[in-house]
Amino acid sequence: MIKIKSLSLSILVVSLLLVSCAGSSAPADAVSAYWQAMVAKDAAQLSSLSCADHEAEALITLESFGMFEPILSDLACSVVDESGETATVHCAGTIEVSYGAEILTIDLAERDYAVRKEGGDWRMCGAQ
Repeated sequence: MIKIKSLSLSILVVSLLLVSCAGSSAPADAVSAYWQAMVAKDAAQLSSLSCADHEAEALITLESFGMFEPILSDLACSVVDESGETATVHCAGTIEVSYGAEILTIDLAERDYAVRKEGGDWRMCGAQ
């Protein structure tokens, strides 16, 4: 009986550590995950990766992809500046969306991205 309680307690502690680590992403990781959620059309994940004041815009952008299948290529994000609860992230890579015969290419390197810590997690707050 003691071994079972000990094992259960160990599993609980490890689970709590994994959950706490999952929410402590770096600013660049948050922006990378945001773009991955965008092309995966994962509205729930996109919402959780967005600042509260950017969430509506993120979901509108997601809707604009509609029935098209965006493709994310060569994504690489890095922190340009970090100060306390805010950061600026620059990304390389593109999102390509095929609209019939035309291909729209969105160059993620054209802008830097504002990131802010909200609720203990880094969240994407939009382009600067």
